[in-house]
Amino acid sequence: MRLTPFLLSVSLAASMAVAAKANESVYTDRDLDACKTISGEEEGGSVDLLCSGYKDFAVYFKEGDLRQSIAYGPVSDAYIAKAFETFGPFNHTGAKIEWRLGAGGTPVATIVRWFVADPETTGEADARYGQVLVVSTVATKDNPTSCVVGYVDALENKDANALARAVADDEVAGFACGVNEPQWHGKRGKLAGEPSRTLPGAAE
Repeated sequence: MRLTPFLLSVSLAASMAVAAKANESVYTDRDLDACKTISGEEEGGSVDLLCSGYKDFAVYFKEGDLRQSIAYGPVSDAYIAKAFETFGPFNHTGAKIEWRLGAGGTPVATIVRWFVADPETTGEADARYGQVLVVSTVATKDNPTSCVVGYVDALENKDANALARAVADDEVAGFACGVNEPQWHGKRGKLAGEPSRTLPGAAE
């Protein structure tokens, strides 16, 4: 069936509207050697770093007791000082950051791969690690909080990256750090680890 000019214009407009709503991804690589030290303690090996991110959106990286935490964007001083979202077992994060861009190309969420140690094999030559894609919000000047929105077990879900992007696009809007609880999405395996969260102002 051939479309009339009117139906064709309606179809094109609908397609453009769908395309306009679809978020896109850009990627940056975190270089810890190029980051600025905010604070650090030799005892316990803890460190807080300010790193370059995407355009003017910074990355705040923390490590303490062989566990890491990351926040994004212009977060408040309280979040810089007190926020720490990680996993119970020892862990480390991948260097690549996927930024999901919303309207006008503004980053609204990030996706980072976390490597979570299996406590039963820690210290062994063939130690096992779980892999979790962690979806987080990006702080803004009007809402200077950045926190985890959701988790996707990258070893248990074949479509883990697509699932994480869907979480970023669907769950970030309206998510209140310290009020809403991040959720697991898809299948969760034994190596995923148990999240650990400390946020300023969060309910005890």
